[in-house]
Amino acid sequence: MKLFIAGHNGMVGGALVRRFQAEPGVTLLLRTRKELDLTSQAAVAAFYAREKPDTVIMAAAKVGGILANNTYPADFLYDNLAIANNTIHGAYAAGVKRFLFLGSSCIYPKLAPQPMPESSLLTGPLEPTNEAYAIAKIAGLKLCEYYRKQHGVLYHSAMPTNLYGPGDNYHLRNSHVMPALIRKFHEAKQAGQAEVTAWGTGSPKREFLHVDELADACAFLLPQANPPDLLNIGTGTDVTIRELTEIVAAVVGFKGKIVWDATKPDGTPRKLMDVSRLTALGWKARIGVREGVAKTYASFLAESAAGTLRT
Repeated sequence: MKLFIAGHNGMVGGALVRRFQAEPGVTLLLRTRKELDLTSQAAVAAFYAREKPDTVIMAAAKVGGILANNTYPADFLYDNLAIANNTIHGAYAAGVKRFLFLGSSCIYPKLAPQPMPESSLLTGPLEPTNEAYAIAKIAGLKLCEYYRKQHGVLYHSAMPTNLYGPGDNYHLRNSHVMPALIRKFHEAKQAGQAEVTAWGTGSPKREFLHVDELADACAFLLPQANPPDLLNIGTGTDVTIRELTEIVAAVVGFKGKIVWDATKPDGTPRKLMDVSRLTALGWKARIGVREGVAKTYASFLAESAAGTLRT
């Protein structure tokens, strides 16, 4: 298999590289953003024609936090639509046999049933703060679905839940909850702080999937002869933010007090993926939250020591 992993320098792409570089018979095609501009139709077409991959996993995207999504929605919609259009159509034009498009759980309606089944797609309004990004991802997965329907190519999509692990972004304001907590408790421990303030009540429930498990799920899906057009990838279980916070504090070794600031917003009460379709195919997540946090803290320390920590 000649496999092009688009976005290999990101957290997801890095996990895919780790997973597939050990696979016998797999040749990896990797290009940095400087080497290949995925928003350029001509550049992508030339790359496909020259390198002739037979399989593509699309892990590249323009991403950002709530502030960036709210401030630059046109950029997020345009760039991500361009990436999807160029890579999917370009793959078809070049004769690429298999294409796995990775999206995000934000494609589902803001008020989707919990757990969120694949069938809830396009049944209600999206979360306004990341609507532009979600629309581009929905367009990409629909493009794969329709190229498969019209042209018979095996193009399909997977939607992972909240991801964490090596290569994550640890910015205190712009990162997701897991890496933000790891950095917060690590710095509190280093400074000898007596207490750490956590936002909200801690009652919302969230699902977390280690990024290496996502890569394993992708490796499981690629040999499938007839996978569904869209599959959720997650653990099927969730924890409260309070439980997660206490786990992170324990793993990091913070001995102080955790103070909950209930004046801060909690956000959506629950966000959990329905993974029954994937489970029925035979794949199930194995890394629990405590084990995953321990692995991630170890990578945080290693990245920090090496000067490669994304902050």
